[in-house]
Amino acid sequence: MDRLQAMIVFVRVVEAGSFSGAARVLDVGQPAVSKTVAQLEQRLQVKLLLRSTHGLTPTEAGLRFYERALLAIQEADEAELAARGAGEGLSGRLRISAAPTFARLHIIPRLPQFLEAHPGLDIDVVLDDRMIDLIAEGIDISLRMGTLADSSAVARKLASSRCSVLATAEYLKRKGTPQVPADLANHETIVYSQMNNVWKFHRETTEVSVLVNGRARFSAAEGIRAAVLADMGLTIASDWMFAPELAEGRVLRLLESWSLPDTDLWAVFPTGRLATAKARLFAEFVEGILQEST
Repeated sequence: MDRLQAMIVFVRVVEAGSFSGAARVLDVGQPAVSKTVAQLEQRLQVKLLLRSTHGLTPTEAGLRFYERALLAIQEADEAELAARGAGEGLSGRLRISAAPTFARLHIIPRLPQFLEAHPGLDIDVVLDDRMIDLIAEGIDISLRMGTLADSSAVARKLASSRCSVLATAEYLKRKGTPQVPADLANHETIVYSQMNNVWKFHRETTEVSVLVNGRARFSAAEGIRAAVLADMGLTIASDWMFAPELAEGRVLRLLESWSLPDTDLWAVFPTGRLATAKARLFAEFVEGILQEST
């Protein structure tokens, strides 16, 4: 039995809470996962997992083994990286999660460059606007925007983007251009349902709050983009979300004498784990992409 591979399988089982969940993350059959754990328990002569109707939980011995196995896997990754030198030739699998719109506009077009630099590396990209369970999904690094709800998250801020009220030139031609935040009450607003519908504007020492009740609400950023580009109304969004259209002049910034809070992009790593070398280097890669675009 390959000891390191067995450790990897066991760690994934504990993190997923089931053989089937680990099998999905590892892209192998469930029988292979359960067989590996059984062989590991036989070799160690100790029970590592408790099986119940609620799933799998590690025994006390299993928890101790998990903690040491996790460190061993991370040390093995670091050793390979050091041997290759300066991060060259990453290998294995890297699972990334990101918001679909941000990934489509800024990350996916540059992935060939990252893969070309690391021909031994495979990448799984999980696209979802929602906050997902990194441990259960086997995610190595998640790219998240906004304020992090979990203060205990292991995270690193990669970049910030300006936020503005945005609309198409065609919409403004039809409906007119707001001059002050209060004018937004006379406009069609496109609302992101995962955000507060109170828009707070600042200018020097003045703060103005505007309650918007748009007729069109969307649960995903891609819907916001599509609605704005269909000339349905105006919205608040980061420059990242409309980067091509802002550059072309199709989408315009409004109320520029007023400011809105910036949007931050975070690299979030699974709590309780050291960030792998692959995840850290991918975070640096994304940071470089965004620095080039500013």
